[in-house]
Amino acid sequence: MRGVRTALLIVTLAMTADVPAQETAAFARTLDAQWDFGKPAISEQRFRTELAKWPPDSAQALEVQTQIARALGLQRKFDDAHAVLDAVEPKLAQAPAHVRVRYLLERGRAFNSSGSPQRAVPLFNDALALAQREHDEFYAVDAAHMLGIAAPPSDRLAWHLKALSLAEGATDSRARDWRASLYHNIGWTYFDAGDATQALDFWQKALALRERMGDAGRTRVAKWTVARGYRAVGRLDDAERIQKALVTEFDAIGEPDGYVFEELAEIAVARGDAVAAKPWAAKAHAALKDDPDVANDAPRIARIAAMARGETPLLKP
Repeated sequence: MRGVRTALLIVTLAMTADVPAQETAAFARTLDAQWDFGKPAISEQRFRTELAKWPPDSAQALEVQTQIARALGLQRKFDDAHAVLDAVEPKLAQAPAHVRVRYLLERGRAFNSSGSPQRAVPLFNDALALAQREHDEFYAVDAAHMLGIAAPPSDRLAWHLKALSLAEGATDSRARDWRASLYHNIGWTYFDAGDATQALDFWQKALALRERMGDAGRTRVAKWTVARGYRAVGRLDDAERIQKALVTEFDAIGEPDGYVFEELAEIAVARGDAVAAKPWAAKAHAALKDDPDVANDAPRIARIAAMARGETPLLKP
């Protein structure tokens, strides 16, 4: 059923269940609060506990299942994620539009994360169209932001800016909070295009928002990213100061971070100090060699290993 055109799922509102918009939004907010994106297996269990509270074919149960699928995808269990969504799909014609939006988003994310962005893009387009039609602002921004990730490289910046425009014009405070993530993503788009100065500007905006929002985990990511920008523009002392402060923060919560260690090694290499890089690289290699987001990047793992041996690889921009 995965290949069926998802436009067939976008049926008239007369066929949907009558779920008040405020109730739908409140449930979505409560559900999303159960996420820990850094620990998808724990998130999956939370959602399975939540699922048990609702009748099998209820709108709430269907929405919860979309998030179980997302948690499975983040664990790279893509077949399992699609199986969950396959079970949801036949029930969508009678589901609220909001549930259909979430289904389209998670089906698209599963395809994109498993290496099929060309299958994801039509799903994200359909999610955006439906969310905008239903004034489902938070998920309209989500859909546009995913197009900024999955679309062909030449189209990504335009989609990121579209998402930012939607977030800035939203009346829903949750939708407006997307701005921090969008600044982050726009920064990476500029960085990947070779413009580290512009990237750093957006990353600094993202950090300012994250600090105001009070999410400690995402604020740490924003700090790391600003430090990455500082290294790219040659501000090595500033980069090192932030990364060393992050080492202290992560140690305080008992979660040493390999990406921070890697950056500290790279900062030392940028200074031409292979001796200083060596212990940081050794810690990074131990932490990242089995990390699913890095383990398949053989050149990166090899570079970290070389730094851990005290070698000085070519400078990394």
